Amino acid sequence: MERIDKIISSALNISRNDARAFIKRGAVIVNSACVKSIGEKIDEKSSEIFCNGERVVYQKYVYIMMNKPKGIISASQGAGEKTVVDILPAQMKRKNLFPAGRLDKETTGFMLITDDGEFAHNILSPKNHVPKTYIAKLDKPFSNEMIDAFKRGVKLKEDECMPALLEPAGKGYLTARVTIKQGMYHQIKRMFAAFSITVTELERIKIGDLCLDEKLLPGECRYITPDELDMIKKDK
Repeated sequence: MERIDKIISSALNISRNDARAFIKRGAVIVNSACVKSIGEKIDEKSSEIFCNGERVVYQKYVYIMMNKPKGIISASQGAGEKTVVDILPAQMKRKNLFPAGRLDKETTGFMLITDDGEFAHNILSPKNHVPKTYIAKLDKPFSNEMIDAFKRGVKLKEDECMPALLEPAGKGYLTARVTIKQGMYHQIKRMFAAFSITVTELERIKIGDLCLDEKLLPGECRYITPDELDMIKKDK
């Protein structure tokens, strides 16, 4: 059960005060009855809701897949810089959206945006073993010895990485597919830098078992389905 003013505010992306104003004017109808109290609670899953004669579609939480482009920061507020939330289509914007995890400003690919804090925590926590897979283009080829080193866990100056999967992603060893279960600062770039290799381009292509939709151009996004959410949460 949710308060009707919260539902209207979230679904229409308006302030709680504006939602209450609609209710006070008698503009909100739930299951054919006019809502009279701003604090009334309803079953959002089974109720039919209208505001100003228009059907209101409410989701408690949303989950969005974005193909993040270069030059956009992974944040909800950017202090003058464009964020992944800023570039969402107007119809997808709602309060409290944030990126679940971070990609560097110049890193591209699968960005998950949600307003479900518990879900985000669960997929980002290393103990839950949700892998993230990247394609890295390198200035020098990696070696079979590095594959073994990644598998053991690369030791950095300040941190020790969990075991990771490194494999070729094309002809030669200049393009790598890397799967990690952490999200440390610049982790993949630092892992390669430990072997004097520079990552020239980095793209996240997969979270859990869910791949980035190939139909999404840079900057485009779509909602994630319940079945796809299960693919993300699947432990490895």
